[in-house]
Amino acid sequence: METASQAPAMALTETKSSVRWKIFLMMLMLISINYVDRASLSVAMPLIAKEFNIGPAVQGLLLSSFFLTYALMQIPGGMLADRSVEAELEAVREHAQLLRQLGAKVMVYGECGQLPGETPLDEPISLSPPLSRVSLAAYCHKLNTFADLLLRDYDLQLAYHHHLMMLVEHDDELERFLSHTHDNVGLAFDTGHAFVAGVEIPRVLHKYGHRIRHLHLKDVRPQVLGRLYRENLSFNEAVRAGLFTIPGDGCIDYAPILDFVRDSDYRGWLIIEAEQDPAMAPPLATASRAYAWLAHHVSSPSSSEEYAS
Repeated sequence: METASQAPAMALTETKSSVRWKIFLMMLMLISINYVDRASLSVAMPLIAKEFNIGPAVQGLLLSSFFLTYALMQIPGGMLADRSVEAELEAVREHAQLLRQLGAKVMVYGECGQLPGETPLDEPISLSPPLSRVSLAAYCHKLNTFADLLLRDYDLQLAYHHHLMMLVEHDDELERFLSHTHDNVGLAFDTGHAFVAGVEIPRVLHKYGHRIRHLHLKDVRPQVLGRLYRENLSFNEAVRAGLFTIPGDGCIDYAPILDFVRDSDYRGWLIIEAEQDPAMAPPLATASRAYAWLAHHVSSPSSSEEYAS
């Protein structure tokens, strides 16, 4: 009679199917087509635009559509609030290997644990999960360990992205989080998310500036900010309504931010972000205007005084 312990051993002798290779070849073909499409569209766009009378806004939308998935993958969906360090390391392993192979030194990390609903960014802003929902000591210990192992195994610095609708959002939450984590837990500091969540930006830059690994620069339209909390909008509704705009075009006081960029030891990326409807803010023209504004104010020794006045 066959015993239970013998069955697995016998199963291993069965002939392996070729299904996995068929799936691999199918995925390889799809990825190859995607790359060809992406490259071809940019070359053909002038002719397509002329023939179909497509304006710059629609051109930008078409060209950027191929990069939406890539953009989403820039912030791996962190789940340390809900799972172990070992499970999280396994979840980011392929992405971390890719970043290391590309010579990257930073991994931006967004906590997606404890989020409400199936599509959290479509839920009302009032449902944003508080940091008090998890044990701060346990959560920060896991982040410390995760950051240490990420640096040891992949030579990547962790850049934790505080974010609306996520566990670390408001001023007191960011302060508690940073005070309970060590310096290997870096920060992706986002001026727009900070301002909307009531973060005291000058204090964070002064106290924790040495931990900033990425600096995301956006501005906020005050009229939409008022609607966000008054009407209990979702994050996505607020963004579509024009919550964010380019630096210098909203209500954030950029003087301390410009001082930090110019006078501190920060040597990382300055990432201009302004999630907007491309029909309302044509991407190329808007990005060019933002670059010109930032270059002018950062290069001038008195830029922050100029801005403040």
